[in-house]
Amino acid sequence: MSDLDNDFSRRGFIKGAGATLSASALTMLPFQMAFAAAFPERNIKVYVPTRAGGGADRNLRAFTGIWKKHLNTNFEPTYYPGAAGRVGYEKYMGLAKDDCYELIFGNMGPEVLNWVVKKPTFDLNSYFYFGQMDRDPGIIFVGRKSKFKNIDDIVAEGKKRTINVGVSRLAHPATLGVMALARHTGANFNPIPLSGGKNTRAGVATGEMDCGALPSGGIARRGKNFKILAIFDNKNPIPNKIKDAVLVNPHFGMNLPPLVAGARAFGIKRSAVEKHPDRFRKLEETIIAVNKDPAYRKALKKTKVPMELFTYGSREDCAQYVKDITMIGREYKDLLTGKKV
Repeated sequence: MSDLDNDFSRRGFIKGAGATLSASALTMLPFQMAFAAAFPERNIKVYVPTRAGGGADRNLRAFTGIWKKHLNTNFEPTYYPGAAGRVGYEKYMGLAKDDCYELIFGNMGPEVLNWVVKKPTFDLNSYFYFGQMDRDPGIIFVGRKSKFKNIDDIVAEGKKRTINVGVSRLAHPATLGVMALARHTGANFNPIPLSGGKNTRAGVATGEMDCGALPSGGIARRGKNFKILAIFDNKNPIPNKIKDAVLVNPHFGMNLPPLVAGARAFGIKRSAVEKHPDRFRKLEETIIAVNKDPAYRKALKKTKVPMELFTYGSREDCAQYVKDITMIGREYKDLLTGKKV
């Protein structure tokens, strides 16, 4: 049995999926089973609350390129960047039909923190995440030519002057980690949102920013240009690519939960699942099949993101992640609004 098989077995995926739906919804009559077999009969639309060409788009295309073969349909991504993901979610919740033909694909951490800062216009319980694709921790990094050789250098300098930290957005797990570190150590960090990973990397590379905070994958794959100094997780996920970086919690005596900055997953309206549990079951089952498909692993290699960061997460895993990141977000809510620390 493969590691992935063991993983699914351990999580009790199918059992867990049924636990959140009523028994009547999961009891399928013969005609319902026939209807489920026919699903999908048309393309599936995916709302993406970011611009095309970014990390979410890259991962989505790698996954749906294989998923479409398992579902025998095509996926139609539509991009709605703006307001740190809020525009895309508002569009999805306002326009998408509850028929399981319309999904949203986002990065759970930044989006959930966005709701902590300011509640959306829709009920947060009206959708949920499933099929997590990756687990990429937040990190602090510098350019290869930076005078800062380790995280202690940055903290020490931050006690003398304000350190400008390039970040993708304020409401982001990696940014939250920087803010928590500043509060704990007394260093003066000024997170500056630069609207995406590409701009953040550029700001650090040119020296405009003293350092940056992003998910680890995009920096690790550009190791010639950057050096990762600190990781907001309980372990180094890719020690063969991230060397000499410290784990923030033991190094500074902190007790932060893992700040997974890249936690991309699909989302769906709860009403769609309640109306069509058979269709949703097929979505979940085929997501499992994709994760076991060698063709998917081959597609991931083309992204050049370290393979260790791609790990499946069930609906229950997603719910736990949302709970954890919401809790830490509320604790540091005052810092997520742009206040200097």
